[in-house]
Amino acid sequence: MRDPLWKFDSGLLDEFPVLCGVDEVGRGPLAGNVVAACVILDFRAKPIVGLNDSKKLSPIVREKLFVEIRERAVAFGVGECSPGEIDKHNILRASLLAMRRALEAMGVPPGLLLVDGNQRIPDVRWPQRTLVKGDGRSASIAAASILAKVIRDRQMQEMHAQYPDYGFDCHKGYATLVHRRAIEKHGLTPIHRKSFCADPEEQEDLFGRELFDPDRADVPNPGAGKL
Repeated sequence: MRDPLWKFDSGLLDEFPVLCGVDEVGRGPLAGNVVAACVILDFRAKPIVGLNDSKKLSPIVREKLFVEIRERAVAFGVGECSPGEIDKHNILRASLLAMRRALEAMGVPPGLLLVDGNQRIPDVRWPQRTLVKGDGRSASIAAASILAKVIRDRQMQEMHAQYPDYGFDCHKGYATLVHRRAIEKHGLTPIHRKSFCADPEEQEDLFGRELFDPDRADVPNPGAGKL
């Protein structure tokens, strides 16, 4: 078996026959939901070719894999938290809540949760294993990251139609220069995370930050917290 991500998960099957990868997308943006997904893959079947961290894949490849994952997965689920919930709970708690909602939506009990990052999901009854940068190590987590990424990107495309002055179709809500200039000119929309955006007296700080390209994995995310 040449695929290292598929091989990693396959090595756990003797102990845990049913693996479920869990990941989220959208912790850093200034606007939009945080979206989580969970996926149970069939490791008795041939590998899904090309699974990887969704940030390392082109939009065309992500869309192709999105279709294949949904067709071939044993089960999957999606959960979200709104900007209002993010402001209320903070982004970490909202991300974990979205993950729990994804598991509830899946409706199939896993044997082991493989969770991207270093935070366990609270209030779930299944055993968990956290994996830092797991979307580049585990096929199950990579599949979850692709589902979450495509769904969130589509949501932001829809938000662009509703708020065309902000460029959501390009930056997907991340703290790019175009986005921050749009906020400066037009103000915040109902889908902005108020806790991530500066108060009026802090605008100079907000609009002086470095450009972040959400499709470049090598660029640090300046929106991953309050600006």
